[in-house]
Amino acid sequence: MKPSIPKGTRDFSPTEVANRTYIMNAIKASFETFGFQPIETPSFENSETLMGKYGEEGDRLIFKILNSGDYLAKADDKSLSEKDSLKVTSQISEKALRYDLTVPFARYVVQHQNEITFPFKRYQVQPVWRADRPQKGRFREFFQCDADVVGSTSLWQEVEFIQLYDTVFSKLGLSKTIIKINNRKILSGIAEVIGAQDKLIDFTVALDKLDKIGKDAVVKEMLSKGITEEAIEKVQPLFNFTGSNLDKLASLESMLQTSEEGKNGVEELHFVIHAVDSLGLESANLEVDVTLARGLNYYTGAIFEVSAPKGVNMGSIGGGGRYDDLTGIFGLKDVSGVGISFGLDRIYLVLEELGLFKTVDNPKPKVVFLNFDAATDLLKMKALKFLRENNIKSEFYPDLGESNKQQKRQWKYVTTREIKFVVSSVENDVFTLKNMISGDQIDCSLSELVEKLK
Repeated sequence: MKPSIPKGTRDFSPTEVANRTYIMNAIKASFETFGFQPIETPSFENSETLMGKYGEEGDRLIFKILNSGDYLAKADDKSLSEKDSLKVTSQISEKALRYDLTVPFARYVVQHQNEITFPFKRYQVQPVWRADRPQKGRFREFFQCDADVVGSTSLWQEVEFIQLYDTVFSKLGLSKTIIKINNRKILSGIAEVIGAQDKLIDFTVALDKLDKIGKDAVVKEMLSKGITEEAIEKVQPLFNFTGSNLDKLASLESMLQTSEEGKNGVEELHFVIHAVDSLGLESANLEVDVTLARGLNYYTGAIFEVSAPKGVNMGSIGGGGRYDDLTGIFGLKDVSGVGISFGLDRIYLVLEELGLFKTVDNPKPKVVFLNFDAATDLLKMKALKFLRENNIKSEFYPDLGESNKQQKRQWKYVTTREIKFVVSSVENDVFTLKNMISGDQIDCSLSELVEKLK
């Protein structure tokens, strides 16, 4: 059998793991700087926790887990004979791999509400799974790095999340990222003004494709969904929405004069834009994007999406928004929340494309003890124990090298792994230490060896 892995999954080499750890550490450190606390949730949830929370398309992408044992025993003959996949699935699968970290977090908040101090600021860095079609930057198993606040309606949270994005990407050396922002209330207001409230999702899904398929194709899709030509005519300004953020907000104010909800959305964006302009950003750019329409099944206010710097061909590398009643799906009403996510895997690809991993070192020992004399093995192991107690990364080459060929293999091992120091021999408690970079070699005691390596 030829070894293989499932489509949409990957193996990671030591170097790749080091690079991923570098990104995650930068994100985690920033989360904690902003006051977030870590939690973790199970890799799989009860199916009823996940199903119905992401819309019809999301439900199709959830990986279901077969019940253990004779899973077909509970499936009724009628569902099987009719090949009713929805009914059969519900009968043979009670668990599913998590699709994201947001819904499990909402479940966590409701389940642990009596232990939580609100507002509750949590971060979570764990893998999620989606039965999606694999392509560049899109995998079936991938990590999400989320930060959320629940129990606060303050728009200062939106401002802080924009600052958090800016902080992380600046720390990673990824300048000129574009943080796009919109508001669900604005999209609802536009749909109201053009008389298409009942087609909000169809309207916004088509509008969201404007930068990908162009105006004509968007108009064609809207017409196919039953949105009238008269309604489309009213939103013509959206197809050429240019100018500064304040210019865009002024245009939206004019367009949404007859919609209270739309005007509320504009006011909220005004607050966020003004606050961010006053505080300033280190390296990112904030941009109002009225076509942004992600997560409309649960976002109720601000919507975020982060794009890589111009010139890098990559989908969004982050996103999020406000969800004022996500915990309501589990019975806890009126708990407002807002959160963002970092796309670790896409960020990795962007940093790789831009050559920003050059400062990341692959984990390795500082010194390797070579093995040319079995009689000194125990002495070397005692020395290694002492070095490790002093927090010095060290390693012993396990296979004895008695012949020249075997000894050359040990030296090649050290060179290939780019080890800086080597102890080539030990005699009468004297260690021969070689600097592989300079070529210098000295004899020293164990205590002197520790000082040299520190």
